Amino acid sequence: MTSKKTIKSGLESMMFVWGQPLDVKLAAEIFNINGKEAYDYFKELQEEYRQEGRGIQIREINRSFQFVTPEENIQYIERLCTPVKHKKLSQSALEVLAIIAYKQPVTKGEIEAIRGIKCDRVIEGLQKKELVAEVGRSSGVGRPILYGTTDVFLKNFGFTNLKELPDIEDIEGVMGTDEPTDSVDLQQISLQLPENK
Repeated sequence: MTSKKTIKSGLESMMFVWGQPLDVKLAAEIFNINGKEAYDYFKELQEEYRQEGRGIQIREINRSFQFVTPEENIQYIERLCTPVKHKKLSQSALEVLAIIAYKQPVTKGEIEAIRGIKCDRVIEGLQKKELVAEVGRSSGVGRPILYGTTDVFLKNFGFTNLKELPDIEDIEGVMGTDEPTDSVDLQQISLQLPENK
């Protein structure tokens, strides 16, 4: 049987090489252990990195784990790297993204009923940025497409899973007020994405 130290070392190497979030199930298969054991090893590693205050941290995204840099080191990374042009999501994109995040799975018709305006292009834009995706079809008339957020959404907004979304009691009510719609901002949404995304 492979030792705990060897498995944790292997997980570190795999996360480093993989680049994308490494799924617990895949890691468990590679080491021939069960999913709970693999998850526990990831969590142990995550805590070790956190306690040591390392320049690399481990973040969980939907039962997958990935190396990331701590927020406090961003200034150094920005100085090192060539600046990349960024553009923020438009107000309409933020509104649609908030609706999908809180109401998912949700149809285009339901989104439009909340916003009171068509949103085909906005949804297409969010799909291109990989923030939302088709997650199935409704059982309603015409079987419309259902939309939901993606792991890219979780990653970019710093959530581990959807349970971490800030509480909001009535998204339709908030969207219908005269207040600026950035009150539905998913923790002050100001997501910046590379222009080529």
